[in-house]
Amino acid sequence: MNSSNESSSPAPVKFLHLIDRSEVSLALKYLIFIFNIIVWLIGLGLLAVGVWAAQQKNISAITATFIDPVRLLIIIGAIVFVVGFFGCVGALRENIILLVLYAVIVGAILLLVIAAAVILFICRDWVKRSLRAPLELTIEQYRDDPDLQNLIDWVQADWLQCCGVDNYRDWDRNIYFNCSQQNIDHSVEACAVPFSCCRPDPTWPFKNMQCGYGVLQQNELDIGNVIYTKGCLEQGDAWFQQYMIPVAGAVVALGVILVIYVTIHQQRHCDRALRQCEVSIEILGMCCAANLAADVRRQKSKWKRFPN
Repeated sequence: MNSSNESSSPAPVKFLHLIDRSEVSLALKYLIFIFNIIVWLIGLGLLAVGVWAAQQKNISAITATFIDPVRLLIIIGAIVFVVGFFGCVGALRENIILLVLYAVIVGAILLLVIAAAVILFICRDWVKRSLRAPLELTIEQYRDDPDLQNLIDWVQADWLQCCGVDNYRDWDRNIYFNCSQQNIDHSVEACAVPFSCCRPDPTWPFKNMQCGYGVLQQNELDIGNVIYTKGCLEQGDAWFQQYMIPVAGAVVALGVILVIYVTIHQQRHCDRALRQCEVSIEILGMCCAANLAADVRRQKSKWKRFPN
């Protein structure tokens, strides 16, 4: 009797710790969950604002340019929403497929950013030639889209301190600023440029919205004291060379070193991932998602080895 009871007894207690002990790091799991639920909410907000703006301005009236603010807002919001959803649900449900998709998408975005930086660095002249026609189209549509108008004003006045694509004469392409309008309807904006082309005047406590009126008729020697004369393509190229190339080079170098280091040393805990991935949020997300997916796989393999 004793021998039969012993034969039907459950597995030895010494194996129970192998079944019950979890390999999934709760700190890593909830770090990914909290971070991505914030990302998901940001993406949802951007998407909602973009859709609302499209409805308010009539979607058919959105400009046909590649830098239309509403279109960019919808695209960026949708991408951020999907990435945040995969990371949030994948971490909470410990879903390997969603975690892998999250890591792949974040890695693809990082590679695209690096590739764009390399292309801008190597093929700057080709990029400038390719951008000239779309930017000239935005000048022609300056008064047709308020969102596009605000974006152009911000680029010219606050970011690059420029005027036009190649120079301030490009504003003659716009029907409202064209000098021919002076003879047709006596428009006050004829032979003018937007106020965002004007150099700031410290004597004025506010922006002079009419400071660009008639400047296209002024002497070219004096016009430089009133408005910016350099085009935005030239200023954008100078800004890129000054700031983006050193930063992109450092990020690429550190990213390559980090990926090699992480590949050689497979970390398992979130604190190590944080230390090894602190140079880049994208690489941090990839490492954490890969670590959590590996933990889930190990836990599931135990369930197969020790069924209930």
